[in-house]
Amino acid sequence: MTGAEDHSTNLARHTNGDVFAETSTVEDVFDDTYKEKEGPKPPRKLVWKNVVLMCLLHTGAVYGLLIIPSASILTLAFSVFCFLISALGVTAGAHRLWSHRSYKASLPLRIFLATANSMAFQNDIYEWARDHRVHHKFSETDADPHNAVRGFFFSHIGWLLVRKHPDVIEKGRKLELTDLKADKVVMFQRKYYKPSVLLMCFFVPMYIPWYFWGESLWIGYFVPGLLRYTLVLNATWLVNSAAHMWGNRPYDHGINPRENKFVTFSAIGEGYHNYHHTFPYDYATSEFGCKLNLTTCFIDTMCYLGLAKDCKSVSRELVKARAQRTGDGSHRSG
Repeated sequence: MTGAEDHSTNLARHTNGDVFAETSTVEDVFDDTYKEKEGPKPPRKLVWKNVVLMCLLHTGAVYGLLIIPSASILTLAFSVFCFLISALGVTAGAHRLWSHRSYKASLPLRIFLATANSMAFQNDIYEWARDHRVHHKFSETDADPHNAVRGFFFSHIGWLLVRKHPDVIEKGRKLELTDLKADKVVMFQRKYYKPSVLLMCFFVPMYIPWYFWGESLWIGYFVPGLLRYTLVLNATWLVNSAAHMWGNRPYDHGINPRENKFVTFSAIGEGYHNYHHTFPYDYATSEFGCKLNLTTCFIDTMCYLGLAKDCKSVSRELVKARAQRTGDGSHRSG
């Protein structure tokens, strides 16, 4: 239904120009045997600390937006740079590398992506990858952490404001996560996550503009700090919400995830979501290469530099066959 049948097929893997077959073993295959429990749903329990923090964060981001005219050009450029770095920590790091194992990264690249992930401040890599694998395995069910069937607000931010559904916790505990536990970079970041977030998400974006070109710490905190952080958060959340609700479904019309160009742009390549849920192991998350996909460009560059390798991809023949069989008729390759 969601790409599981194709997930078990041989994958095309590229290593130094060679192509060979491999069978995927990642835990991101949709489980159609899961059945939601009958009867009333458990009551939603607000996590008031999260509610208050999110209100304060978005209030600070609005203020940061208002003081943009007071920031220097260098500060605004630095804010964009921090946005891209922190976004890559999620897209190329927690998502494509650690959640889906769609390519292999060298130690220096893993350290960079873990550092960038701390700048993004969206839970540590271990927790992010665990929840994302649960999302793919039980998509649009009670066991999905940000089940889009529960509406836009819930799948966008509401899921972070309430206690997890018991099925999310139960299924998460049963996942095979030995690869994450064996990665020393992942576990080091998890151990020192709070201080790494304070340093990378808040102190560095605030301090560098002040130290190098005399920007005020106030503007440094609110613009490259809070505003940039909030924009990265919402760009990521749009993948969970908008990309599960609006757009076409050229690869599998039987699932909710859609192709959404706005999300693709804002989340630096993660909006080809119908493709991604159909072929979750493809490192590019689309069949269009670098088109609107800065994350794929980044991974390709890392491969060129010898810092990444073994990028898993899907053959055009398989993509076309799947689109013809289960797509909504809107497929256009190229």
